[in-house]
Amino acid sequence: MTELVLTLISAALLNNFVLHWPLGVDPLLAASRRQVHALGLATLCLMLIVGISSDAIWHWLLVPLQLEALRLFVFLPLSVLLIAPLLKGLARGLPNLPFDGLWPLLLGNAGVLGLALINAQNDLGWLPAIALSLGAGLGFWLVLSLFQDLRERSADNDIPLPFRGLPIDLIGAGLIAVIFLGFSGLIKT
Repeated sequence: MTELVLTLISAALLNNFVLHWPLGVDPLLAASRRQVHALGLATLCLMLIVGISSDAIWHWLLVPLQLEALRLFVFLPLSVLLIAPLLKGLARGLPNLPFDGLWPLLLGNAGVLGLALINAQNDLGWLPAIALSLGAGLGFWLVLSLFQDLRERSADNDIPLPFRGLPIDLIGAGLIAVIFLGFSGLIKT
C-alpha cells in the first residue's frame, strides 16, 4: 500500500509528466482560462482509462501473442479513439464545465501516450498502473492550475515587449519546474 501511495505522489510531484518529462506541454500552453478545470478533469479521466486499458491490452493481448514491438501502434489509436466518448460522457455528467473544444488539446497531449508506454515498459501490474495513471493526471491538473494562475498574475504586470506572450509563459513554466525540483528530496529510495 505504501508503494502505491509513493507512486501516486511521485507521478504527481516528483516525476511530473509536464515538468520532469516534457509531455503534455502543448495543452498547458494552449488552454484558455475558462477551460482549465475541464481540461484537467478530462486529462485525468483519459489518463486513468488509457492507463488501465493499455495495461490490460499489454498483459492479455500483446505479451501472450509476442507482439510487444507493436505497443506504440496499439496504444496510439486507443488513446485517440477514447477522447470523443470521454468528452461526451463528461459533458453529459458535468454540464457546468466547458468540455467543448478540448478534443484537439487532448489529442495533442503526449502525456497520455507516454503514460501507456511507461506502464508497459515498467510492467508492474494493475495497481501500480492505476496509481501512476492517477498521479500523472492529478499532476497535470495541478501544473495546469498553477500555470494558469501564474499566467493571470503576469498578464497585469509591466513585462518588456520581447518577453510578452509565449516567452514569459515558457519562463514561467521553467520556474514552476524548478520549484517542483524541490520535491525531489521528499521521497528517498
